[in-house]
Amino acid sequence: MKTWKTLGGIRIIRILSGRSNAFLVTNGTKNILVDTGCGFEWRLLKLRLNKLTVYHLDCLILTHSHFDHAGNANRIRKTFKTPVIIHCKETQYLASGSGPVPGGTFAWSRAVVKMFSGLARSAGGFRSCRYDIAVESVYELRDFGINAYILHTPGHTAGSVSVIIEDEIALTGDTMFGVFPGSAFPPFAEDPKQLINSWGKLLDTGCSLFLPSHGSANRREMVEKDYHKRR
Repeated sequence: MKTWKTLGGIRIIRILSGRSNAFLVTNGTKNILVDTGCGFEWRLLKLRLNKLTVYHLDCLILTHSHFDHAGNANRIRKTFKTPVIIHCKETQYLASGSGPVPGGTFAWSRAVVKMFSGLARSAGGFRSCRYDIAVESVYELRDFGINAYILHTPGHTAGSVSVIIEDEIALTGDTMFGVFPGSAFPPFAEDPKQLINSWGKLLDTGCSLFLPSHGSANRREMVEKDYHKRR
């Protein structure tokens, strides 16, 4: 499980990878989980939390309501008695267990959406979950014992959020991808122009490292270059 650490000592541990990343943010006593992976990854998710001797989660943050991010939200909430935090524009999807289907941003991804949109709506479902806190633009996490905050970064979906940790490391959900060399641009987004504006908001935080939900970490220099190219 790959780990990053801020100067203030907060550790960010990637506890799920592959289909979609999920991260544990911890200072040793307080624990925040960001996303949960797909439903079929529940055993692995729980096993890795146990391996880290994490038996309490102070909150669960969902970057958005797609099945590969919220697939185990219901189980986390019930098993760990954990409050669930999500943006107010995503609450209806979390409650129904069916996230919005974004459009493609490349020719090939637009073709994929066109061909499989019906299948995506049926196969992209997940176990519905109650939320406890609905955020809007910015939400501080100090009450949960971690020096971090949630930032609204729409574009992939209307209610997508990122988690900014000590203005050093950002967990960006699907607002960025770490799959394509030299680019952080995702293949799917509801509003690509809004997504690029969200990159500007993320760069304004001063973070030097951006950890997306798909792929590997993006360095600030690369994101800045891609941002200025696409504005």
